[in-house]
Amino acid sequence: MRSYGRSMTPNDSTTAQGRGELRAPTADRSRWLALAIVMTAAFMDLVDVTIVNIAIPSIQRSAGASVSQIQWITAGYALAFAAGLITGGRLGDIHGRKRLFLIGIGGFTLASALCGFAVNPEMLVASRILQGGMAALMVPQVLSIVHATFPAHERGKVFGLFGAIVGLGAVSGPLLGALLTEWNLFGLEWRPIFLINLPVGVLAWLLGRRFISESKAPKALKLDLVGVALVTLGLLMLLYPLTRGRELGWPLWGYLCMAGALAVFAALVSYEKRKAARDGSPLVELSLFRVKSFAAGIAVQTVFGVALGIFFLVWTLYMQIGLGWSPLRAGLTGVPFSIAVSAAAGLSVQQLVPRFGRKVLQAGALVMGAGVLLYLWEARHYGLAIASWQMALPLVVMGIGMGLIVAPLTDAVLSEVPREHAGSASGLINTVQQMGNALGLGLVSVVFFGQIGDRLTRAQVGPAFVHAFQYALWWVAGIMAVILLLMSALPKRPAQHVEGGAEEAPAGEKEPALAH
Repeated sequence: MRSYGRSMTPNDSTTAQGRGELRAPTADRSRWLALAIVMTAAFMDLVDVTIVNIAIPSIQRSAGASVSQIQWITAGYALAFAAGLITGGRLGDIHGRKRLFLIGIGGFTLASALCGFAVNPEMLVASRILQGGMAALMVPQVLSIVHATFPAHERGKVFGLFGAIVGLGAVSGPLLGALLTEWNLFGLEWRPIFLINLPVGVLAWLLGRRFISESKAPKALKLDLVGVALVTLGLLMLLYPLTRGRELGWPLWGYLCMAGALAVFAALVSYEKRKAARDGSPLVELSLFRVKSFAAGIAVQTVFGVALGIFFLVWTLYMQIGLGWSPLRAGLTGVPFSIAVSAAAGLSVQQLVPRFGRKVLQAGALVMGAGVLLYLWEARHYGLAIASWQMALPLVVMGIGMGLIVAPLTDAVLSEVPREHAGSASGLINTVQQMGNALGLGLVSVVFFGQIGDRLTRAQVGPAFVHAFQYALWWVAGIMAVILLLMSALPKRPAQHVEGGAEEAPAGEKEPALAH
């Protein structure tokens, strides 16, 4: 589940006017073609996560991927995306959003080809990391291009279309991945889930080059490459031992490496303080953490990302390997969940949050936790005989809870942030959610594979995976309880951001939190 926000400088909304770019409505239809192009790119990124999850068991079987390689196929993408997200946004502000968008979508398409033609699991993992890095260049430009191309009074309609794309991506991703894997086109097994990006990406690149207008920020912040390096190093030192530890027998160097990650993060804080004092363009604006609601919201985003990272990978392995279901059956089983998330997300933003404020998010955490416990009970009660229709109720309950959280959370976190820091705050929110997701995927080695024996007979696989799934659900339920406690520090009534004129509505504050 990814939040679609942008790390933008507060002056971005006036960018086009200051540079004489296209802002006012014109008879020229190219801006609507530009919108279709960037929406296509956003859809590719949204679908890519869910489409890969559903194909993981097939990749494991045919490519002979190890447990840690399975985790890195997904976690590597999330880590690269998180590490490059803010930097990608600032590169677009400095060098041009169209230019960075074209580089990003071109690189994403190339990385998709490398994934599809990977000759071994190592190449697939490396290609996925590259794909995540290219997504970090591409995704931040999407809403920036919208802001630079459409006037304020038209953006509400545009963001409504984005919401529809998010819902479509949530539903179609698992189904598309299941169908492509099940059909085994040309004997390629799982590879078409990546290769399908090639014609779409090439067409989007060619059309984008012609129809998207260039835009830059008038006062773009400088890059903080040292900050990016420290964040990436710290996460690698934490995640690598987590994913490899079980296979290697939890060696001493793994614990030392994880402890060293804390020192790296401490060095990051020290460096960011000095950089903020020196040139005012740190990767992480530490002064934001003095705002209680923002600090709590960042914690909620991170921990929520951990929960999602654990659940979605474990859920896929449980259905396809533990229960022996086909990818198509597993994909169809998840449809009620996706529909529930989309429906609840729209309801929460439009009707519930304006009336009940923070209570809606707290109710979402309670409802989602209840759905997890209901799923846990059913998994225990029915065991290997559980049917898809029996999973529908807990999945719908979980989906409703998630929908109540994901849509309004970003506004709640940003509502007490000073206006001048809204851009960097929104970028940080998306970054930490991806980092949490990567951490959750790393923890799968502990909370799921750690419960499965190394040498299982064919008859033991099913029961072992069912037991491990139940154990992982206890973790997810516990994480939801922590999230509920953290939410008490969010503002009771999140500020309602309303689109206004460019001079009144800094772009960094007005972007919707679209999620998948």
